[in-house]
Amino acid sequence: MKTAIVILNWNGASMLRRFLPTVVANTPQTEARIIVADNGSTDDSMAVLASDFPSVEVIPLDQNYGFAEGYNQALKRVRGEVDAYLLLNSDVETPPGWLAPLTDYMERHPDVAACQPKLRAEHTRSQFEYAGAAGGFIDAWGYPFCRGRIFDTVETDMGQYDTVADIFWATGAALLIRAKCYWEVGGLDGRFFAHQEEIDLCWRLRARGVRLVCIPQSVVYHVGGGTLPKENPRKTYLNFRNNLLLLYKNLPESRLRKVMFVRWWLDLLASLAFLLKGEHRSFLAVWQARRDYHRIRRGFRGDREANLASTVVDPIPEMYAGSLLAAYHLRRQKTFDRLLFQSAE
Repeated sequence: MKTAIVILNWNGASMLRRFLPTVVANTPQTEARIIVADNGSTDDSMAVLASDFPSVEVIPLDQNYGFAEGYNQALKRVRGEVDAYLLLNSDVETPPGWLAPLTDYMERHPDVAACQPKLRAEHTRSQFEYAGAAGGFIDAWGYPFCRGRIFDTVETDMGQYDTVADIFWATGAALLIRAKCYWEVGGLDGRFFAHQEEIDLCWRLRARGVRLVCIPQSVVYHVGGGTLPKENPRKTYLNFRNNLLLLYKNLPESRLRKVMFVRWWLDLLASLAFLLKGEHRSFLAVWQARRDYHRIRRGFRGDREANLASTVVDPIPEMYAGSLLAAYHLRRQKTFDRLLFQSAE
């Protein structure tokens, strides 16, 4: 499988110095091309690449397109040249032997469109990493979670999720995807800019009947939060707005109205929780996100119609049928293995 590892960089010279050496050292040239796509950086990223990493291919973009559209722009430059893309964050450490389990599994399973490795936290290396852990899922109301992480509860990796598993979404921090599948569903939605764009992409893929898996035999270490800190109001805004958009784009008509009604109340509770914690800007970000969702939703109607027309898997087995909030806060089911997991009806 011809693979291109594509690292999207924006003002991340320090991350490149720290983590790109592990990618170069532990990725044989016979296994993959290594490409850094620079998203219009204004720091010394390009100089660092030229001086320290002369063997790495560079795709300079003319501006910061954001995570989603930045990848679309970069991958267009290598379209038709490789069989698969591996989207890799610049703050990921890759140990020896990290790539082969992913590509080998994809070669043996043509029904798998995309996969991810197991993600551990770079700073606490025995723990799963928040952004992807051992594979992503989503509940009936749109709340994402992972094997190894539910809300803010992050588990220690003790081998409890070391089986290959079908998942709802694969993390964008280290996502191996067939090039053909990427373009067949239109790639990442650039209008998302950043956050939850990989969930939207994976939902479109899974609904069309292909599989997504986590391959825990491959392990990488992710810093996470390198672009925006967790409490950043901009991040809050993007997460809430984009979550509503992915629900609108992908939910069947029979469930959309009910889900959006319930989400209004859940978002109200979330905004009040921010207010009680003194996070006034995040409180406002929730309502700005909802306002902007309603303002721009009409522009996504064609995408919704196309997605529903192409859906062959409904319900998706990897969608948790119940409320993650209820499981976590009321039933105290704070780890993935305690969830009473059954697919949405």
